Amino acid sequence: MGGRAGTLKGVPERSERLFAYGTLQLEAVQTATFGRRLTGTRDALPGFELAPLEIQDEAVVAVSGKAEHTMARFTGRASDVISGTVFAVSPDEIQSADQYEVAAVKRVVVVLQSGARAWAYVDARHTPSS
Repeated sequence: MGGRAGTLKGVPERSERLFAYGTLQLEAVQTATFGRRLTGTRDALPGFELAPLEIQDEAVVAVSGKAEHTMARFTGRASDVISGTVFAVSPDEIQSADQYEVAAVKRVVVVLQSGARAWAYVDARHTPSS
């Protein structure tokens, strides 16, 4: 998943792609999780639908301001598409995102509508390989 991000300001030299479709797109969550505001490119995740996720972790609720998040649930149907944003983040920032996310989701590699491969957090019970 690694790659060169170029010399864009604020983009790590060695970066990973992270597809976000929910609270990781919020400036407050980015600042708390990554220590900076992220800039990204719009993209979409085919074969997944959004499902509600009640958040029990008070620390996550405090950061996001929301007790209900959404998670991507794999369906395999081409008609199901989730819009979101692809961000370039460092490997350390991926680890920070792992700490922010709750146990109900799992980080997996996905292929986006653009053809790019990226990490995404999806419903741990409904992943492409299950």
